Amino acid sequence: MLKENFYNQLHHLISTIEDELNNVIEEAAKAISGAMTDGKAIHIYDTGHILDSELICRAGGLVAFKALRVQFDVQDEVRCRPADQGKNRSLEGLMHFVLKKSNAHPGDVLIIGSVSGKGVLPVDLALAAKEFGLKVIALTSVAYSSLLTSDHSSGKRLFEISDICIDNCAPPFDAMIEVPNLGLSICPASGLSAATIMWAITAQVVENLILLGIQPSVYKSVNFPGNAEFNEAECKRYIEKGY
Repeated sequence: MLKENFYNQLHHLISTIEDELNNVIEEAAKAISGAMTDGKAIHIYDTGHILDSELICRAGGLVAFKALRVQFDVQDEVRCRPADQGKNRSLEGLMHFVLKKSNAHPGDVLIIGSVSGKGVLPVDLALAAKEFGLKVIALTSVAYSSLLTSDHSSGKRLFEISDICIDNCAPPFDAMIEVPNLGLSICPASGLSAATIMWAITAQVVENLILLGIQPSVYKSVNFPGNAEFNEAECKRYIEKGY
């Protein structure tokens, strides 16, 4: 029964995306395709729920979708002390530095994926991006995030900051199927919905560009004959033209 319940919930999730998110998906696709035709870049920052794995360098995916990844490490091997417990170690302000070090320019589009939308880093990044003149597209669970308090000193959650907010339709706390015998729920919705939403956006972006007479750069499968040469040419065209 749990498997059948999962299928039912999955069908409901995708139907909800198709029925309720069509306008915002088209709005996001318009922003992305418009930026690409203007020579702007598309950055994707994800907190670990599928976006930067699903969309980047995938067969049939757009070359223009590039991950914004941050690696940050501090090494300090002194002993831990009781005074450190509970001390605020917030990284607020880090994302302002990240954008300064990145290749982001005003007019670029930044897609931020965060299910809860309350974490310091995604909120900090959205605020910094707005300051830098980027258009921010958020992919988050509005129902879930609305129940939570922001970890950022601004008190803002991602859905309250973004230029375009796409509700991933995940329920509060994400998991879709209640299992009474376990006393908890299983099968999170957010990854499934994020992939569905972003591939729908991709399809609309490609259609928008084709209607403008523009052929977007798209990856071929590594198992396709001649893929290496084809993908190399597509990447070169993207570097030259931005799409």
